[in-house]
Amino acid sequence: MTVNGKTPEGGAAPTPASGAARTRDHVDHVLDQWHAQRPDLDVSPMAVIGRLKRLMLLIDPEMKRTFAAHGLDRASFDVLATLRRNGPDNPLTPAELMASAMVTSGAVTQRLDRLQGRGLITRRPSPTDGRVVQVALTERGLTLVEATLPDHLATETRLLSALSPAEQEQFALLMRTLLLGLGDEF
Repeated sequence: MTVNGKTPEGGAAPTPASGAARTRDHVDHVLDQWHAQRPDLDVSPMAVIGRLKRLMLLIDPEMKRTFAAHGLDRASFDVLATLRRNGPDNPLTPAELMASAMVTSGAVTQRLDRLQGRGLITRRPSPTDGRVVQVALTERGLTLVEATLPDHLATETRLLSALSPAEQEQFALLMRTLLLGLGDEF
């Protein structure tokens, strides 16, 4: 067992996948500082949360570049991709988009206005309930999301290339377990 990257005897813990010398990251440095300043506290949760934060700091600019190359931002791509993966015969309400895409209610309305202004989506009354608005991709929106998706996946593949396919699967399963533990069920 290790705590803060140390064995109970105080030595450095070996890397999980190899016996090679351990390479340190930014979070290791932060953990060492906390361990020196507050040895009475178990700061091991920071090893996970800190690395998740650092990953997003490093991943986000790469994703932004990919989306920008297609004239999009993350939230706009997320809305278009959500509509695309639901299929052409399944328009969504703004509330369904908010639940399925990773954007807030205020951001959905604003995002839909912009996407409609660019001719990428349509909003029309539901055929069964005129009070409900349904959102669908236009041909132009479909073409854009279809062109963006392969580049997006290539960026994600490149960003995950330090992990083997088995490690990526294990990481995804661990994150799913954490998300479910925090109540993020669908």
